Amino acid sequence: MTSSLERGRPRRASPPHIRARVAHAVLGALVGAGWLVLPVMTVADHDPVPVASASAPQEDGTSAADLVLPLVAGVAAVSLAGYGYLRRTRRARTRTTPGTVPAHPAVPAPADSERQARAALRLADDCVRTSGEELSFVRELFPEKQTEPFTHALRAAETELSAAFAIWRRYEEGVPEEASARRQALVGVIGRCAEAGRRLDAEAEALDRLRGLGEEQEGGERGVAAALVVAEERFRELAARAVTAQGILADLRERYPPSAVGPVSGYVEQAKDRLVFATLRLNEARQAVDAGEPRRAARRLRAGEGAVVQAGVLVGGVERLAARLREAAGLVPAALTGAEAELAAVRNGTGTSLTTGAPHPRLSYADGVLAAVREELTEGPYDPLDALRRITRAAERPAGAARSGVLDTAALLVARSSVAGAEEYVAVHRGAVGTEARALLAEAVRELGAGDTARADAVAREARDRAERDVRSYGTPRTEAHAAGLTGALLGGILLPDAPEARDAPEAPDVREAPEPDRPAAFGGPRTRARHAA
Repeated sequence: MTSSLERGRPRRASPPHIRARVAHAVLGALVGAGWLVLPVMTVADHDPVPVASASAPQEDGTSAADLVLPLVAGVAAVSLAGYGYLRRTRRARTRTTPGTVPAHPAVPAPADSERQARAALRLADDCVRTSGEELSFVRELFPEKQTEPFTHALRAAETELSAAFAIWRRYEEGVPEEASARRQALVGVIGRCAEAGRRLDAEAEALDRLRGLGEEQEGGERGVAAALVVAEERFRELAARAVTAQGILADLRERYPPSAVGPVSGYVEQAKDRLVFATLRLNEARQAVDAGEPRRAARRLRAGEGAVVQAGVLVGGVERLAARLREAAGLVPAALTGAEAELAAVRNGTGTSLTTGAPHPRLSYADGVLAAVREELTEGPYDPLDALRRITRAAERPAGAARSGVLDTAALLVARSSVAGAEEYVAVHRGAVGTEARALLAEAVRELGAGDTARADAVAREARDRAERDVRSYGTPRTEAHAAGLTGALLGGILLPDAPEARDAPEAPDVREAPEPDRPAAFGGPRTRARHAA
């Protein structure tokens, strides 16, 4: 695709055009030379011309004509050449045939630019996530020094993507306002995403060489065989953890209300689905190694590795939520005490006001929230994370104001839990999640890093809600009955869809066709991530 800079650059003349120009110049020179030698040829056919004295007036007009005619011819030749040049230039600027570009290309409509920006963000995010998943296996096989270039490329791509999402979020909020500046913002989004992809594309071939998975590389069976050992070990570990996670989930449902367990509802079943898919692909990879088919083995291996990683995310999600709920339950009594102390300080005039306006209605509201949480503790069961969220919001202070350390700890735990839950969900459903949910998640990560825990929590919850709506509207792909785990592989982005651009299109159908089984996503950017597809 021709870049915007290339489209605005004037084209050089092609060889046929250069030859035509040279021919015109030579023809003009010959005409001028002919007029110059015309007097000599004329003198040869007539009587000798008498030599006049210096003082005598020139009576013969032949000499003056001989000087004027060549001058007229030269002026005519230059005029014709100039006219031809201007005509060719005008025709080149207005021509629309293939191989030429107008001097002022049409500016894309805002809707087209926005669509391109959304597609670029989604694609770059997929590439970064897939590259990170494969790199986790590479780090287990090779020392840090050998994997450092790939880690550096991934970090650079993540930085570019984060900047692109930040620009996009400001654009959605109406910043900047001027039309040309908004167009430039979209150009910036697309450019950042392209740079993120370029960073990953640049290292894809080297990663294949390191792993011994290059399509033309000899001994590819050895590279796949070594990678299979790591993938199968991780698979066996996850299979055991999945069984344990099922028991953990059952215990959580007995101890906490559905709202507390809702974020990981269905995770164990999805993890088992990914493991079934991984079993088939890893077995097929080993069979391909035994049959001496390294290309097919590499494709199956990558698909199996992707499924193993996502099974780990799902199982880990259940384990992490259980740990957070236990930690939150231990913090709730201390957070209640800290919040009540904050309110008492405000009433006594020794603390910072909770509001900038009328404090009394706000204090009454905070008292009601804390009383409700205390009642839930005694009656049970209750959601500890949600209780901490309400406590910290009730005792929320103006920006920059100090408050009890336990409240800050509670707010940080709640924010981290919300961001991690949204991240897990997007990671294992990215085949269906659109740009808006990803952009919100990126903003939540930035806010958490900046220390704004309340904002991070709110935006992460919004991102999770939007992602869940995307998955519900995406529908269930049609798969063959024998293709176990193929639906999850498509929803998880383990296998590449035929038309990823359709995900954000309003006319996209709710029911998707399953992709071909030999289209695994791999480390790399848009140019290389499908390099191992059949």
